[in-house]
Amino acid sequence: MTRTFKVLSALLSYPTAEIQEAMDDCLPALEQENLVPAPFYEGMTRLIGEYRDRDLIDLQERYVLLFDRTRSLSLHLFEHVHGESRDRGQAMVDLQALYQSHGLAIDTTELPDYLPLFLEFLSTLPLEQALKLLGEPAHVLAALGERLRKRDSSYAAAFELLGALVAPADPSVTETLMQEVDDDPEDLDALDAAWETAAVRFGPETANDTCPKAIPILNRAKCPSSPGAATVVQRGPNDD
Repeated sequence: MTRTFKVLSALLSYPTAEIQEAMDDCLPALEQENLVPAPFYEGMTRLIGEYRDRDLIDLQERYVLLFDRTRSLSLHLFEHVHGESRDRGQAMVDLQALYQSHGLAIDTTELPDYLPLFLEFLSTLPLEQALKLLGEPAHVLAALGERLRKRDSSYAAAFELLGALVAPADPSVTETLMQEVDDDPEDLDALDAAWETAAVRFGPETANDTCPKAIPILNRAKCPSSPGAATVVQRGPNDD
């Protein structure tokens, strides 16, 4: 169990009283595991401190404005790669199959490509395997971190840490993602227009359809399924 990924999953989830109560355990968990490079502790301390000390309603409002109402900051990873195309639906079918192949069932209303859920999944894998998988969306994580840094958001620290754990993202790919319009969450008309897209169909056209961009993730993660069925849920950082 890699607690660093569990801490990051909790920090990037919608704020709840339960997660807020667990914040006192986050820094000790990171220090004990010692995966965080020293230069990144200051940013993580700021983020954890805000999560612990600010009013929960304020935290929730900030989260919704950033990640739910700002499409360019969406925490659904495939949104930035496939948009609302059919490829995104197939990629999520494949990702869910990957979770299931490890004996994990998703106990949440979120889609498989939701970053906190993906990090929760990574926390259950051997570290080397988890880091290889984390490297696949490195360009998306880098773009999100850069947008948050420009907003002087403390959440940028979480993405900077994720980027530090894997090989640097291809700058040309990241730059392409950065060309996406950074929408204003206060502009409701523009927000409505941005989300007026065709519905995604979540299912393969045939049994042999597999999204090409999901193949590297699936190939890197092959291993025997865990015995029995576990459940991927949002938990406190000290839960094993």
